Amino acid sequence: MVKVQITKNGLTPFKFIVSTKDIDLINDVDGNKFNDEIEITGNVVDGGKLFNVEGTIKCQKSFICDRCLVQSTENQIHNFNEEVEIQDVDDGFVDITEMIRDTVMAAQPIKNLCKEDCKGLCPICGANLNENECNCDRFVVDPRLEALKNFLQE
Repeated sequence: MVKVQITKNGLTPFKFIVSTKDIDLINDVDGNKFNDEIEITGNVVDGGKLFNVEGTIKCQKSFICDRCLVQSTENQIHNFNEEVEIQDVDDGFVDITEMIRDTVMAAQPIKNLCKEDCKGLCPICGANLNENECNCDRFVVDPRLEALKNFLQE
């Protein structure tokens, strides 16, 4: 659990290094895993009826690339900014665990790629096209135009 102390009528900076277990960050079955230490920095600003909690989350994710199946690691930085109501403050502290977890999980890409221009694997021989080109003929005719091929042969 990650709790931040709140100071009335002011700005309260905070900095934490927490474990993925502390914020229940889920590692999934596809081999995606957040490395243990997560750094959280930010400020709490008293806005009268609301408190504004803003900051940055730095974490590292290990995953298997969805195109070439190579194990990769990526450093991630996520920003968060949320308002907390006065009734959510407990003895001068506010729990931001859910806010941190939700920010990290919502920022995850649909496809995990080792690099933006990953070429993936050859569908014929399975070679990693990032490492070297194979000599396979990977040209695929659009099935909607397949009939034109027969027309040209006549």
